[in-house]
Amino acid sequence: MAEQDPSLALLTVEEAARRLRIGRTTCFRLVLAGEIESVTVGRLRRVPADAVPAYVAKPRHRPAHAA
Repeated sequence: MAEQDPSLALLTVEEAARRLRIGRTTCFRLVLAGEIESVTVGRLRRVPADAVPAYVAKPRHRPAHAA
């Protein structure tokens, strides 16, 4: 696995998922639900690098989603 580049301003959803150590599909669901901030660049969805620690810092008492 490649080392994280701290200079990146925008991450792919896959890169954000790797940083959070969650699956790509789960990360896409969080992005589409607005839980993780994202921006659209052309036809691409990108996650600002600072949105990952912001998501982790949110209150940890989130309602559990049905599986």
